[in-house]
Amino acid sequence: MKAFLLAAGLGTRLRPLTLTVPKCLVPVHNKPLLQWWAELFNIHGIHEVMINTHYLREPVAEFIREYNSSQSGVTFHEAYEPELTGSGGMVRNNRDFVDGEEDFMIAYADNLTDTNLTAFQDFHKNICVPGGGILSMALFRANHPEQCGIAALDENMRITEFTEKPKNPKSNLANAGIYIANRKIFDIFTEKTPLDFGNDVLPLLTGKMYGHEITSYLIDIGTPENYAKAQNEWRH
Repeated sequence: MKAFLLAAGLGTRLRPLTLTVPKCLVPVHNKPLLQWWAELFNIHGIHEVMINTHYLREPVAEFIREYNSSQSGVTFHEAYEPELTGSGGMVRNNRDFVDGEEDFMIAYADNLTDTNLTAFQDFHKNICVPGGGILSMALFRANHPEQCGIAALDENMRITEFTEKPKNPKSNLANAGIYIANRKIFDIFTEKTPLDFGNDVLPLLTGKMYGHEITSYLIDIGTPENYAKAQNEWRH
């Protein structure tokens, strides 16, 4: 399975650190975040990864060149975006990367996680696809669901409702920012630019998505508080 890794954000909440270091390269225990992602992908058999770049492109491009030359099991492909096209736009505009693939992964690079991606792939294959689903969404139990994208599930783990930052959340099952999509998703994408997954794509997939709850470590390192928390908690 191939993966899209979304990493082109500006990282404004992490300034001043991200004035000189792109968010996807901030170090956690002396390793850049992208390296933690590469190691996770390698463990779970994902060896071809496309990463989008925009802000502070050159350090990311240099990381890609050095990592690919190390032959460490994962090959990164760069998708440079002179203007950001959104999380959905990046996938839509690079569909050639997954030609010949029935299913592929999409993940947000600003998360630090040790999620069992093999179990997630098994869920997609055995639950989502036989149920006629187009996308599997990893979910976690949020302490503040009103700040997250929240899913409601039926007894078959089908997502019957998805709402970004609801005022009155119906559950605390939140979008973890890791998906597996069937290539039928390309029929769902609109031509809107920028095209955002949370606001523009996922609402169109209600009833065609399945939710897989994860209990492993996952944190968005995009704020100074969470970045410090990750440094203290990460034990790998």
